[in-house]
Amino acid sequence: MPAKATRESFGETILEVAEKDSRLVVLDADLSKSTMTQAFMNQYPERHIEMGIAEQNMIGVAAGLALSGKIPVLTSFACFLIGRLENVRICAAYNKTNMKLVGTHAGIGIGEDGTSQMGLEDVAAMRALPGMVVLQPADHEETKQAVRWMIQHNGPVYLRLTRQKMAALHGPDYKWGFNKIDVVFEPAKKPAKYLATIIASGGPVPHAVEAAQQLYKKGFAVRVANASTLSPFDGSAIARFAKDSQRLVTVEDHNVNGGLGSAVCEAACEHGASVPVVRLGLREFGESATPEQLYEKYGLTAPAIAEAC
Repeated sequence: MPAKATRESFGETILEVAEKDSRLVVLDADLSKSTMTQAFMNQYPERHIEMGIAEQNMIGVAAGLALSGKIPVLTSFACFLIGRLENVRICAAYNKTNMKLVGTHAGIGIGEDGTSQMGLEDVAAMRALPGMVVLQPADHEETKQAVRWMIQHNGPVYLRLTRQKMAALHGPDYKWGFNKIDVVFEPAKKPAKYLATIIASGGPVPHAVEAAQQLYKKGFAVRVANASTLSPFDGSAIARFAKDSQRLVTVEDHNVNGGLGSAVCEAACEHGASVPVVRLGLREFGESATPEQLYEKYGLTAPAIAEAC
């Protein structure tokens, strides 16, 4: 399958789900072209609400729809949703409302749009909200299954999606599991001890796989795990990885504080693992450049990940 942005996969999947579930309603904040919900708007105009540049109002309206028995899916850039955290906290998390928040254009992978458009703290904020499920699929097949699960799940969910196209990691036989970290690469012959286990999420996952493949050619055994559920978090998997790895390396297109890196460190400590953790991600604001240039500058490319291992 050709590479596809996870926002595109999301747009396709909600169209498929809407055909069978009339409760599904989509809300936009003047970004339907970017969030890939225009096709839904065209096909189901009576179930699409264009709120304009009014994210706070969109969150409140979505809460009302959810409490009326609808399944509202509200979409915007990740950075704009997290800018309305107070509303998300009360309307979605505190009231355990069955609303689905979809943040596209996550991380520095959006490229030239620059810092003001980059969601780099959204995972940390959403993970801090009790009861908020946080999902970040890494390819088309995983996104499709995560979106279908999200619509069926009763409760608030935050779905984080890429602007950049993502290479296929999973085949059509793949079965996504909620709160399950899955291994996407490991050497054919399992070593007694891995040089490292890389835990990646979202945009950098293909780079992590490439790094492990490069190291394998040089005689180093590295495993790559994909964390698509960031809250709750599969701490038992981290404990297993820590037992047979010299180190854990986390890779995320997000600030390392409060994101995947923090989740792995928390899980390792809670399970009594005594293994060093190397965290790759953002420790500052992003800049305006091509996605490739930004991934290179901030150490999210395959060579940088291999060096961290």
